[in-house]
Amino acid sequence: MITITLPDGSQRAFDSAVTVAQVASSIGAGLAKAALAGKVNGELVDTSYLISADAHLAIITDKDAEGVDIIRHSTAHLLAYAVKSLYPDAQVTIGPVIENGFYYDFAYKRPFTPDDLIAIENKMSELAKKDEVVTREEWSRDDAVKFFTEQGEAYKAELIAAIPADQKISLYREGEFIDLCRGPHVPSTGKLKVFKLMKVAGAYWRGDSNNEMLQRIYGTAWAKKEDQAAYLHMLEEAEKRDHRKLGKSMDLFHMQDEAPGLVFWHPKGWTIWQEVEQYMRRVYRNNGYQEVKAPQILDSTLWEKTGHWGNYKDNMFTTESENRNYALKPMNCPGHIQIYNHGLHSYRDLPLRYGEFGQCHRNETSGSLHGIMRVRGFTQDDGHIFCTEDQIQSEVAAFNALTRKVYDDFGFTDVSLKLALRPENRIGSDETWDKAENAMREAIRSSGATWEELPGEGAFYGPKIEYHLKDSIGRSWQCGTMQVDYFMPQRLGATYIDENDARQTPVMLHRAIVGSLERFIGILIENHAGALPTWLAPVQVVIANISQAQAEYVAQVAQELEKQGLRVQLDLRNEKITYKIREHSLQKVPYILVVGDKERDAHSVAVRARGNQDLGVMSVAAFIEHILVDVNCKK
Repeated sequence: MITITLPDGSQRAFDSAVTVAQVASSIGAGLAKAALAGKVNGELVDTSYLISADAHLAIITDKDAEGVDIIRHSTAHLLAYAVKSLYPDAQVTIGPVIENGFYYDFAYKRPFTPDDLIAIENKMSELAKKDEVVTREEWSRDDAVKFFTEQGEAYKAELIAAIPADQKISLYREGEFIDLCRGPHVPSTGKLKVFKLMKVAGAYWRGDSNNEMLQRIYGTAWAKKEDQAAYLHMLEEAEKRDHRKLGKSMDLFHMQDEAPGLVFWHPKGWTIWQEVEQYMRRVYRNNGYQEVKAPQILDSTLWEKTGHWGNYKDNMFTTESENRNYALKPMNCPGHIQIYNHGLHSYRDLPLRYGEFGQCHRNETSGSLHGIMRVRGFTQDDGHIFCTEDQIQSEVAAFNALTRKVYDDFGFTDVSLKLALRPENRIGSDETWDKAENAMREAIRSSGATWEELPGEGAFYGPKIEYHLKDSIGRSWQCGTMQVDYFMPQRLGATYIDENDARQTPVMLHRAIVGSLERFIGILIENHAGALPTWLAPVQVVIANISQAQAEYVAQVAQELEKQGLRVQLDLRNEKITYKIREHSLQKVPYILVVGDKERDAHSVAVRARGNQDLGVMSVAAFIEHILVDVNCKK
């Protein structure tokens, strides 16, 4: 007798071994039809998996996130099946699931074209409609290598040859196609109904630029048509909002080959930067932070002490002078400890909060660079809190509340927390890591927030809370962090005198709210589609005349607005007023003031707000009152 325990705690008994599919059928025909896979004692398996002992079982359907991933993984195999059907000489390599879709890499004698993608997608639909059964087979490694070598699949044979000889190899067969995979997969190709091929890109075999270039076909797959339609709409919106395009059209910044991964800020873009920085400076000032500034370049011996030289050197820019090795700082924390160490501290001084707009450099690969979102030189709103162990919870809770307030001011109200836990490559004892991770959990819990845990994704020196913001079109961005660090202060000799006159090592909390200012500004641009809130807009008001007869009055109005600290641009060009309005509307200017003879004579302005809103004629004083309410709402 075999007892199967279901997620709701109910149990079903069977006289002999039973498959996941048979258990689903015993529950109901609807579930049997919807079943994509099973989770037996926490492990994902195919519906054909035979359960031979008592077990806990969850039936996975397309309503589960794991079910959607299985659909995507199976669709990647369907893609390879279609490519091999149309282009038998193509060699298949690997095809994993990625966020919102999948890809598969191929070696082929010529580049795939857009027409090829259409043909491949049509072939995928044809194969899916056949509803061919997907079956799992176990082979010996050597038999699998021999088979794929004889099939001319050199890449697949190479992958399998790297697996230990005594390890069984699982292959999945659907129709005439067979592929290496751990699985699980959908029970038949008929489950794959909603997919679309997106693009072709180059990719090096095994990600090594010394290897041959392959062709990577990207696709997306979903459980429902409406889900895919929403995703494709989001991509269209993202294309319109691309910060690189808006940065160019709005004259905010540019990048060029002579400075890869570094930003040239134009006056308008630098205005946005300054508004973000000055806002965050007020956050420092109003929440007990002392602003500091540490050097850009530090001797390698300091980085050796912190552990960065051994764990992070490949990502650091290094230099040499007078037989000494140096590195451009990739982060600010070691410099802040040097400032802390330059004096004696009592427990009464703690918590001590330092903040810096610290410029950092990291040697990111050229392929990972992306506008101002992923750069090699960036500035962080970086802060470090030196505190006692008993103060961790209150400091993290206060930071959490502050972070939510900042994000709300910038227009982000949907924020989720993730707790990244100890990675494999780390420093310190498990006991210390236990203490650090539990302190973070308690701090989040005390703030009333919920969180998701990410095993293995913490920094090498400590766990961290990640703050993920959802933007106006549903994308998630990781910005702020809070990290507990027991190790770096100890390694660099930071101490304080406790109430018993004994020296103790403080705990160091690494924290950032917006993170990289470059990246955060890119996120802001895309979130608002360039139409930044008035307080952030590089130009807040444009004053445009209808004819030269109003030029002197326009200059007078501009002076009145500028005295209020407003950012004003005059447009006195000999152009039609409709042309001027359209041009500045495309520049996302919050307010356009139109001045003709009537407005000049009445000391008034005709006000147009962003979004083609006609606010009518106002006195200059009334407009100033109106816009100052708008500008000061977040200050």
